[in-house]
Amino acid sequence: MSHSCSLSDIASHIGAELQGDADCQISGLNTLSEASPSELTFLSNQTYRRYLAETVAGAVILDVDSAAEYSGNRLVMENPYLGYALASAMFDSSPVPPLGIHPSAVVAASIKIDDGASIGPNAVLGEDVVIGANSQIGAGVTIGDGSVIGDNCRISANVSIYHGVTIGDQVTIHSGAVIGADGFGFAHSQGRWVKIYQLGGVVIGDRVEIGACTTIDRGALEDTIIEDGVILDNHVQIAHNVRIGENTAMAGCSGVSGSTVVGKNCIFAGQSGVVGHITICDGVHLTGGTIVTKSLTEPGSYSSGTAFSKSDDWRKNAVRFNQLDDLARRVRQLEKKL
Repeated sequence: MSHSCSLSDIASHIGAELQGDADCQISGLNTLSEASPSELTFLSNQTYRRYLAETVAGAVILDVDSAAEYSGNRLVMENPYLGYALASAMFDSSPVPPLGIHPSAVVAASIKIDDGASIGPNAVLGEDVVIGANSQIGAGVTIGDGSVIGDNCRISANVSIYHGVTIGDQVTIHSGAVIGADGFGFAHSQGRWVKIYQLGGVVIGDRVEIGACTTIDRGALEDTIIEDGVILDNHVQIAHNVRIGENTAMAGCSGVSGSTVVGKNCIFAGQSGVVGHITICDGVHLTGGTIVTKSLTEPGSYSSGTAFSKSDDWRKNAVRFNQLDDLARRVRQLEKKL
């Protein structure tokens, strides 16, 4: 259902200084170039600054410098992108499911479900499962024996949570995610693979968001741990016994191999990869497609691979890359002669 908010209410909610018509009614959010007179927009990326002069938005969230260039209704704050994030919550139209257990859900007799929780159609909850206050369990979700879901969680449709998983408060898990499947553990013997049964669990902290089709494997012996505030994009793979530190963010198709420890406040861009049994310190930023093969002890930005170019140029450069060792040897020989 659509609704509107006054600019004064929005300013108060996002912590911005209102400059303009406090009673202006806002019915939604949009981009600078597409916003209508009843919509709110923002400017955080200077690439889009050219649209500021021509936008017809009802109001714009701006920083102090940009606000000086705009004469319309303004919500001024240090971080306009944060303002956009906070304002988006005021216009969220996600449906709110009814409280209680849907008649088609299958729940074990020993489960403990808070009266304020919602269990959707065809969900299956095993023995000794605990569901906290105001948590929403979507249609077709399966939760294995002994798993615990905290308060104010949203588990979207068709998520699979295996046995022995502990999830904190305010956690969002999107459709198709799998939490607690077996880690990839096998011993090789006489030409065949012998399965190592995964005896640990998964522990997920508070305020974590897990994207669609992301997988977090259970530990082989100890638990796989995702600390508070971590955000994982779609199609991220977290292997067994990994530990991800607080507020680390990992973009789509990133992966962390087994028994690796990732520090706090790290950022992994898309398709980043980390080998197993190493440690990544706090504050590391991996650019897109970076592969980390050894422990990192200093914070900062790291990259690997080569930049894209026209295919003909790339092939020539790839050949030259394979010649670097020979070239380096020749340079050393020349240096000795000099």
